[in-house]
Amino acid sequence: MHTGRSANEARRVSARVAAVAPSATLAVDAKAKALRAEGQDVISFGAGEPDFATPAHIVEAAITACKDPTNHHYTATPGLAELREAIAAKTQSWSGFEASPSQVVVTNGAKHAIYETFCALVDPGDEVLVPAPYWTTYPEVVALSGGVPVAVPTDEKSGFHLSLEALEAALTPSTKILLFVSPNNPTGAVLSPAEVSAIGRWAAEHGLWVVTDEIYEHLVYGGRDFSSLPALVPDAAERCVVINGVAKTFAMTGWRVGWLIGPPDVAKAVNALQSQATSNVCNVAQQAALAALRGDMGHVHAMHEVFDRRRQVIHRMLNECNGVTCAEPEGAFYAFPSVRGLLGRRLAGREVTSSAELAEVSIDKAKVAVVPGEAFGAPGYLRLSYALGDAAIEEGVRRLAELFATAE
Repeated sequence: MHTGRSANEARRVSARVAAVAPSATLAVDAKAKALRAEGQDVISFGAGEPDFATPAHIVEAAITACKDPTNHHYTATPGLAELREAIAAKTQSWSGFEASPSQVVVTNGAKHAIYETFCALVDPGDEVLVPAPYWTTYPEVVALSGGVPVAVPTDEKSGFHLSLEALEAALTPSTKILLFVSPNNPTGAVLSPAEVSAIGRWAAEHGLWVVTDEIYEHLVYGGRDFSSLPALVPDAAERCVVINGVAKTFAMTGWRVGWLIGPPDVAKAVNALQSQATSNVCNVAQQAALAALRGDMGHVHAMHEVFDRRRQVIHRMLNECNGVTCAEPEGAFYAFPSVRGLLGRRLAGREVTSSAELAEVSIDKAKVAVVPGEAFGAPGYLRLSYALGDAAIEEGVRRLAELFATAE
């Protein structure tokens, strides 16, 4: 009698989920924390989160919310009415994009908003243009929703700025969505208003949807300006979904409050999806986010000044390292240096042939955690977050410089 199992019976996890790669940035951060727990002196440039505490008035608002029984129960799936109103008002104030509170859906962080947006827009086989280098989550979410991520290359010579020529080369009859990210993670690139307008008009002319991630909108340096694509190109707004949240601006990564702003039919679809998936976001966290949006922005400006100083320090120090060249970060809080000058050489007795191997050597020998460019579709680079203390930045890059100086 046949006792073997079919392939479907043998597979305990769905093929769809089994294909998802774990977050490389979180994996690097987890390894650094594990080594620290063992007593090792590790400096981590891995996770992209501010090293500041959430401002006190936001924390106090959460404490007050905990004591209010209203917050102990289910609330509306797309978010508290007053929070959605505040999000719509702040979006218009910050970026010039006008939307109704009914177009806002509050989510469990911006990452959740990205996932739900692609679930709502993508059918199997739809192609999504993803500028590369890209945040590691983007292609994974596109694929998980049934779409096909299509990398659109940018390069160091242009400061990793997305071009119309590269978009045209990637366009096919199956293209449905352009993912747009400025300021960019991992490169720190910030596109000019003229560049954003040109890309928005191009997307509108081709009838494409645009998903624009604006999570780093307040972290722009050197006299540059943040530009919101649907605000600059109203013709693109009817096919545009804006992603944002409180995580980076207000040092609230752990509070898990993000949102999307989309056309009414998309917001309605996401609301239905979320009602079956998670229901409402934690009410206490929503009240904290409301306090953030309604409160003073002084702490945001102070944090911006610190990041601006740090980016200049890390940019200078990385360019002084043997075998390294680093474009100036224009926004967010990441440096994205090329380490191709070190590849094919020996470091600490080991031949290093890839940036992934270099990252391994860096944490093993220098006790410095960095994220390899392979995670972002850019072999030959490293991503270093400068959202950590000044002394840690200088010591971490000094250790890397000492290690890289031994390259043979």
